[in-house]
Amino acid sequence: MVGIAFALAAGLMWGLVFVGPLLLPEYPAALQVVARYLAFGLIAIPMAWVDRTEIVRLQRADWLEALKLTIVGNFLYYFFLASAIQRAGGPLPTMIIGTLPVVIAIFANQLNRERDGQMPWGKLAPCLGIILTGIACVNQVEMASFILDPGADLSRYLIGALQALLAMACWTWYPIRNANWLRNHPSRKPRAWATAQGLTTLPLALGGYAIFWVSMRISGNPLPMPFGPRPEAFVEWMLAIGLLASWLGTQCWNEASQRLPTALVGQLIVFETLAALAYAYLLRGNWPEPLTLIGILLLLTGVFLAVRIKPRRPPAQPSSSH
Repeated sequence: MVGIAFALAAGLMWGLVFVGPLLLPEYPAALQVVARYLAFGLIAIPMAWVDRTEIVRLQRADWLEALKLTIVGNFLYYFFLASAIQRAGGPLPTMIIGTLPVVIAIFANQLNRERDGQMPWGKLAPCLGIILTGIACVNQVEMASFILDPGADLSRYLIGALQALLAMACWTWYPIRNANWLRNHPSRKPRAWATAQGLTTLPLALGGYAIFWVSMRISGNPLPMPFGPRPEAFVEWMLAIGLLASWLGTQCWNEASQRLPTALVGQLIVFETLAALAYAYLLRGNWPEPLTLIGILLLLTGVFLAVRIKPRRPPAQPSSSH
């Protein structure tokens, strides 16, 4: 239950990243990406001092792994997600990213069966089907409203869909790879691993910010730099998601990943989808449609049934005698 609670906390904080592109629509996705992870990197500096004993234990291979996780799971994922939301609106990217519990569970159940055991497909498949049905219900109403919108830009919408698929690919790879490192290093603190990923973001974010700034000057873009047209709102929001979604959310997810089988923890990303939807409706100030509520109930039912499945361990290989 502790691992599930950590996954729930991570989902509540990660849901905030779906709000940023809607709150700051005049800010390009690339600027939101580098600013968020610049905040993450700066926050990681004092955290690294707190966990300095753990940080100095990391080897060169560990730092390279943290760098790969940072590039794919942070920069590329959030760039594609923010771009998708700005082009296609909130519902479609949320629907596509919402399939992650199913996609990750399928990959993890196959790839990590030797270490974690395999959750029986006969029991897992109905849970995944319930989750997928819930996701389809949640987005049905909003997808229909988009289709009926006479001002909808189909080409822009399709590009947003493609970017959401790329974001999904990034975040299929990231949690499995991240969980593998944590499960292979059970004595390491998940908080320190989150901080290490934050430290690797700092030089990348600084370089990205500089490149973006220069490109704005060269292209003659009137966007005021370094903090855009609403500097206070921009800085406050970037610091908030840098702290909550990036550092604390990653820490909570690491805690869950170290405690639970990867196929199970992958399904718990459904909490991020639910949180994103809740925040979207709070911003709109209206109540979800009945079909949306049915979808949310199905999502929760699928996760509840899945967490009760016990993985089957592979039979122990007999040791040969000489």
